[in-house]
Amino acid sequence: MPATPPKNNPAPDPVPAIELRGATKRFRTPSGGVYTALRDLDMTVAPGEFCAVVGPTGCGKSTTLSLVSGLERTSVGATLLDGEPVTGIDPRVGFMFQTDAVFPWKSVLDNVAAGPQFRGMPRREAVDKARDWLRRVGLTGFEDRLPHQLSGGMRKRVALAQTLINEPEILLMDEPFSALDVQTRQIVSDELLALWELTRPAVVFVTHDLEEAIALADKVVVLTVGPGTVKDTFTIDLPRPRKVQEIRFHPRFVELYEQIWSCLRDEVQAAYARTAGTAQIGASA
Repeated sequence: MPATPPKNNPAPDPVPAIELRGATKRFRTPSGGVYTALRDLDMTVAPGEFCAVVGPTGCGKSTTLSLVSGLERTSVGATLLDGEPVTGIDPRVGFMFQTDAVFPWKSVLDNVAAGPQFRGMPRREAVDKARDWLRRVGLTGFEDRLPHQLSGGMRKRVALAQTLINEPEILLMDEPFSALDVQTRQIVSDELLALWELTRPAVVFVTHDLEEAIALADKVVVLTVGPGTVKDTFTIDLPRPRKVQEIRFHPRFVELYEQIWSCLRDEVQAAYARTAGTAQIGASA
């Protein structure tokens, strides 16, 4: 009898780098009430995947990052990194905030070297590594400057070097480029993509800018008006490597923008109507 051919068992799906299962987050208000920021949120990010999260103001985008980072705990549900529950701040996670998290009295070089030193790296090694990262972000020659002596775009490059020097497996970014002008924002976004390609951490990038989300990400997650939950997820099948200034002219970019905006538009309008109604009540009181 002929031998039975071996079965080709499909490879198991990799464990998500980030997973939120039925995540609900409630906060106590100053008046003693309860505010629900997120409700039953399910989201996964694969290892090496760049995920952008968009949604109206107040939908819980930043709260989602706080859960993943360990700065906050879920009220209900679970947050997992590599299949393990988040129990606190994890050294595998890097967090880039909207405002620059720099020491204003330290030089650019010392700011970038601070992270490795806090993690126990000898100063000389940390400084050498910081010089290399400043070279990667185009700031060679500015090592001795103080943060206030730099332009906005240069400070964002410092923030990128500060975060990526620790080689995080997971990178969280909370509207990091929102304060930059359009041209500088595109340049720094290109630099982010080039640096991300070097080590491919899993990224969650929060933004209000739908064009920015599509230009950067592998997938875009749309959150509903608060309490936020996932309304839909869109795969961004644009070619890589990308240039942010150029990818916006790709025909597929326009198609994706129209699809995602049709999903997001109702949530933005609902959020606006809610805040407008609150303003009218306050004005009449």
